[in-house]
Amino acid sequence: MNECYEYVPHRLLRRRVRDIASGVEGVLMAVINENVSDTGIERWMELAYIRNASGREFTTAVANLVPAPDQPQAAVSRRDQRSV
Repeated sequence: MNECYEYVPHRLLRRRVRDIASGVEGVLMAVINENVSDTGIERWMELAYIRNASGREFTTAVANLVPAPDQPQAAVSRRDQRSV
């Protein structure tokens, strides 16, 4: 297999994302257009490299990325309760 790849810019780079295929959240470290074929015919795919909370990176298709929801707030102030 020929080791060909190129980095691709992405709007969520270095932000928290969720992989909808696995449900795992992490930081998007890179998006790479990579030849994923193990045969003589090239097959190019944009892969997202995500680093999860344990520090391990995994890949998923870029189409599986969504921004991670904000973390819930621990307490609600009185001002917020009045508007509810």
